[in-house]
Amino acid sequence: MEHRWSKRKLIIMKKSFINFFALLLVIIANTSGFAQKLITKTGNIKFQASMPSYEEVAAESKSVSAVLDQTTGDFASLVLIKGFRFKVALMEEHFNENYMESEKFPKATFKGKIEDFNSSKITSSPKNFTLKGDLTIHGKTKAVTVIVKISKAPNGVTAIGTFEAKPEDFDIEIPSLVRKKIADKIKINYNFLLAK
Repeated sequence: MEHRWSKRKLIIMKKSFINFFALLLVIIANTSGFAQKLITKTGNIKFQASMPSYEEVAAESKSVSAVLDQTTGDFASLVLIKGFRFKVALMEEHFNENYMESEKFPKATFKGKIEDFNSSKITSSPKNFTLKGDLTIHGKTKAVTVIVKISKAPNGVTAIGTFEAKPEDFDIEIPSLVRKKIADKIKINYNFLLAK
């Protein structure tokens, strides 16, 4: 009886050790995977839609979330539409209620991939990469290709760039009354400091 109990105890100990070892491997795998991801919750996006001789149409959000997987080059970002700040409060109100319908479409997202991304080749000098993916604004998704400048930063990288978007590409209606006061192409600047 004593001998049988020891054998059973040994089997239980072996199973416990195997389970512990498996759990340890999962934790290590997840930690190293997490270490490959760089993130920010304080990314910056500015857009400019002004026309000469008219009031400035521009806004900025300083709370954009983004993530970059260093091993694959996968990149995603999200901005809450109500996070954009204008100099004129009334303009901000019109932007949210009449144009962007931010109650119905509360966020804009991008999901794509940085082509030929290799984190070991990133230096303090900005290097151009091609970023391709799907941009979703106002509930409408459009494939886009942009150039992103990436450089080394403490604990991560900085990604900056500029591109243009047309309101009609995202089913954003500009009333004829104000059409001449808003640019046909909206210039968008982004700046992300992505860190571990």
